[in-house]
Amino acid sequence: MSAAPLPAELVTRLRAARRVAVLTGAGISAESGVPTFREAQTGLWARYNPEELATPEAFRRNPKLVWEWYAWRRERVRQAEPNAGHRALVEIERRVPEFTLITQNVDGLHRRAGSHNILELHGNLFRAKCFSEDRPVESWPDGDESPPRCPRCGGLLRPDVVWFGETLPAGPLRAAEHAAATAEIFFSIGTSALVYPAADLPFKALATGAAVVEINPQPTPLSPHVTFSLNGAAGEILPALVARVWEPGGQQRP
Repeated sequence: MSAAPLPAELVTRLRAARRVAVLTGAGISAESGVPTFREAQTGLWARYNPEELATPEAFRRNPKLVWEWYAWRRERVRQAEPNAGHRALVEIERRVPEFTLITQNVDGLHRRAGSHNILELHGNLFRAKCFSEDRPVESWPDGDESPPRCPRCGGLLRPDVVWFGETLPAGPLRAAEHAAATAEIFFSIGTSALVYPAADLPFKALATGAAVVEINPQPTPLSPHVTFSLNGAAGEILPALVARVWEPGGQQRP
């Protein structure tokens, strides 16, 4: 399947842009074989509703169960590799003076691909924090205890991800809103445009005059409002766009 046609105006505008912001969702990771939040419920975990595991209340009831579910999810993510879409975003960051990558994903694939200026709105599977003190913990004992204990206070460690009923981290959210409001071009990639407050970021960009580009296999609630709608996989469209904009003699693929 060939990538969607690339509008000449988008190519011209991206070539000249100095401030670009990107929002990514589960779709870009799915292209690497990472199951979405609900698709992850297979095997031993199929009988659990993910909404019943990803809450502070669930952790209080059964911290071992919740920790082990996230340990299983981490192992699945470790088997995945960044795809061509992730790598194309690395190349765009290298070419654009001010580039901000905002992600709803917790799998760390953008960093593994080589992206640097990343705002993780929903946290990261591979980090932990103290449940008692809400402090990030850089490392913890690799023993038999599940979950492990905080080396500072002895409290239980939890995954450093945003659970249902919790607010997004204030610092990254403010930085994301600023990036959206000051971008010349804003990309919304592989996201359903249904989860707020992230879903509001493209509208902040539109309100300040940015061109908003949606890359998604299927239309979303955002689609009628964007400047450019490219239906297809990020792993096909983004490399083709990079080739058109920056590679000498780059031609759109047929």
